[in-house]
Amino acid sequence: MDSDCGMIRGQFLTASERQHLLSLVRRPSGQHGPARRAHAILLLDDGLAVPEVARVLYVDDDTVYQWHQRWTSGGVGRLTDFGWKGSLPRLSAPQEIDLVKALMARVFISTSEIIALVEKRFSIAYSRSGMIKLLARLGFEYKKPKALPRLPTVQAQQAFVAEYSRLLSRLGANDQVVFLDAVHPEYQSRPAHGWIKKGDPVAILRTAGRQRLNLHGAINLESGLCQIVEGETVNAETTIRLFSRLLSAYPGAGKIHVFLDNAKYHHAKEVEAWMVEHGQRLDLRFLPPYAPNLNAIERLWRVMHTSVTHNKYYERFADFVDAVNVFFRKTLPSQWLKLRDFISDDFHIIDPRNFRVLM
Repeated sequence: MDSDCGMIRGQFLTASERQHLLSLVRRPSGQHGPARRAHAILLLDDGLAVPEVARVLYVDDDTVYQWHQRWTSGGVGRLTDFGWKGSLPRLSAPQEIDLVKALMARVFISTSEIIALVEKRFSIAYSRSGMIKLLARLGFEYKKPKALPRLPTVQAQQAFVAEYSRLLSRLGANDQVVFLDAVHPEYQSRPAHGWIKKGDPVAILRTAGRQRLNLHGAINLESGLCQIVEGETVNAETTIRLFSRLLSAYPGAGKIHVFLDNAKYHHAKEVEAWMVEHGQRLDLRFLPPYAPNLNAIERLWRVMHTSVTHNKYYERFADFVDAVNVFFRKTLPSQWLKLRDFISDDFHIIDPRNFRVLM
């Protein structure tokens, strides 16, 4: 006891002592259980709000609501009945069906939106924790919708894969196949999921700049040989430079089959003119429109971001540029035998019919 005014100072319990006492307080049965429920009803009758009662009794808001519901539906008999297995649903079965239909009609971004919907439609108030439990029981989870790109038809995707397979089966002895695309890594810290010890408040510093690199690249899935050119922007000029790099990289190739997307700079007049004069060994094979899933180099960009930008902080833009260069010049060639399992031509056909597409 404190000598000043006879007050007892708080926070005198150890963590283990407090946890043990909380387990005793929250024990639902025996003589203590009915007393706690009766205490809650009395506090509500005294005019205390549900959150205040919950805080005093070390329970959540929904537990107080459920006790009040028991009292109003059956008085003392229902309040002191411990024969139930689990708590009673606060929504009726038809109400739950109605709620599921509403949640399927659109994506609710916050739990508070759903709490407000339930209160308005059914006149039943839920706490955030109670709503999360209800949503889990109804089969909902908090996640992002998949970003579905504008896609060619399934038939067009399948036709591309079939034609690609035919090409590989009839390649000349010295022919090469590469996938080509652009990427624009930003000088910006990118927090990413990882295994972190519970209670460890891990953070990553934000970079101050918004600079980025503009890279035009091509990858050979057989050898891992990667050609990269950089420019102030990706355009016809970087396309021609990259094509020239390919010709230099494979001087003995019969044909270099280049798979690339339909970006305007790939079809530019300057590129077409250069192809007529210098590109006889290049066989340009354009992907179906809007089909990044069919361009294997997209997987290289993903691996690059994982290696260079995810959960990484660089003091200067120059340090970031160095890290990107190290990835392409050292990491990729030295670890290709491991990385090629992630950078492959195992194409995934995306069928929009497999998704409930939000409009």
